[in-house]
Amino acid sequence: MLGDKIIIEKQHKVAGKIIGRQILHSTKNFQNKFTITIAGESGSGKSETATALSEFLTESGISNVILRQDDYFIYPPKTNNFMRRKDKNWRGMKEVKLDLLDVHVKAFKSGKNSIEKPLVEYDSNTSRNTNFNFSGANILIVEGTYTSTLSNVDKRIFIDRNFHQTLEHRQNRNRNSSELDDFTKQVLQKEHTIISKHRALADIIINSDYSIEFRKGVRV
Repeated sequence: MLGDKIIIEKQHKVAGKIIGRQILHSTKNFQNKFTITIAGESGSGKSETATALSEFLTESGISNVILRQDDYFIYPPKTNNFMRRKDKNWRGMKEVKLDLLDVHVKAFKSGKNSIEKPLVEYDSNTSRNTNFNFSGANILIVEGTYTSTLSNVDKRIFIDRNFHQTLEHRQNRNRNSSELDDFTKQVLQKEHTIISKHRALADIIINSDYSIEFRKGVRV
């Protein structure tokens, strides 16, 4: 999403490096397209961790691209916030074009060179289609709250932090103050109820202290 603020800190870089090394070790030659999702609650550090992982892979000579779920909301952010306030049932997975995101992940896996995808601009509260190039990429990273539920995924990563733990991070991203009020806390509580169940789908858990837990329970 254009206009969003991403602050990459030490813990994101460390997590990206640890997870990146594990992926490089477990995947041979990248003969097939490889897909990774990074899920978690709002403000948990998904965008930052995805960017840090992407940078590590690039430094390791592995071409990769990132798709961000924020571009796939049915309404741009300020309109979506209005819809939530107008209709208390308008919150959760129904807000996102997850079916379209799934189609785009499948397109990458099948070897397509490019897609037409939505691109949201936060400040102008608009969305438009843009050409997104997959050509030459071996790995696709998809980050967003509900991305654990996507198909055609090789590794699912889940950041296990709740909406209380992520408040400061959300504030630091300079979102509109109306998106940080008591109503938004109710939305985040609903989001927590949904997303906490997706932890069980993960192959890799990033704990609240940013330690890494792999599927077999090995802590790093």
